[in-house]
Amino acid sequence: MRVVNLGPDPSLAFRPELLPSDGKEKSDFRNFVSGELYERVFNTYRLMHTHQTLDFVRQKHAEWSGCTHARMTMMESIQCLDQLIDESDPDVNFANSFHAFQTAEGIRKEHPDKDWFQLVGLIHDIGKVMALWGEPQWAVVGDTYPVGCHFQNSIVFRDLTFVENPDNKNETLNTECGIYEPHCGLDNVLMSWGHDEYLYQVMKFNKCLIPEEGLYMIRFHSFYPWHTHGHYTHLCNDKDLQMLPWVKEFNKFDLYTKSTELPDVEELKPYYQSLIDKFCPGVLLW
Repeated sequence: MRVVNLGPDPSLAFRPELLPSDGKEKSDFRNFVSGELYERVFNTYRLMHTHQTLDFVRQKHAEWSGCTHARMTMMESIQCLDQLIDESDPDVNFANSFHAFQTAEGIRKEHPDKDWFQLVGLIHDIGKVMALWGEPQWAVVGDTYPVGCHFQNSIVFRDLTFVENPDNKNETLNTECGIYEPHCGLDNVLMSWGHDEYLYQVMKFNKCLIPEEGLYMIRFHSFYPWHTHGHYTHLCNDKDLQMLPWVKEFNKFDLYTKSTELPDVEELKPYYQSLIDKFCPGVLLW
């Protein structure tokens, strides 16, 4: 797997010009307390936090990690997201395909030399196609967190939505490390099942040429308790901590490029098709 230089990069810093053109402030994003989408968002997390147990996640790995559900190109999978509105997102209420191009274009503006990074911005949510193939959104979208150990307080709606989760009542699974060893590495931790892990498995299965930094962005971009709140570092190894700045860098574009000003997708497609042809060419197994 190709790995890029992890040396100091002065571009890894928040840029105010990344804020959306429709005037939203940074503090206005990820409002889980109020808003017109609150009920939809809360219900999605309630179902997720009730049903996503250690056994459930193991079952979903067995069902989805074999990449035998479909054959399609990367661009075809992006177009599938025209049919999907993310029910866990309090910031947007439009098709997820627009968010893909918004994220990619934000990265392209700030990192014109990192074509692999731009492509990650485009494809990072494609795993949500599971929702079009029968998975409920609570098993596809939303913030992720480890299962098999104590649910940390930084998880969205932590105090309200885990009451009926069987693992929440299991003493073995409610210690700091649970079934894991300290500093075992995130590669050895089972996350709540969703689009992050599924797309990561698709990338690995198809031997796509995205570097390790990009794969970490794909796999952990929804892991807000880690990359935003600093929790679960007791499970991380040195590699995880080296990759964390790249996941944080990606998060700026994933979050702050959301805007009601939608991109001209048809105009952008030829450029991004060239990146797909470079890193994830041809028909992929999903």
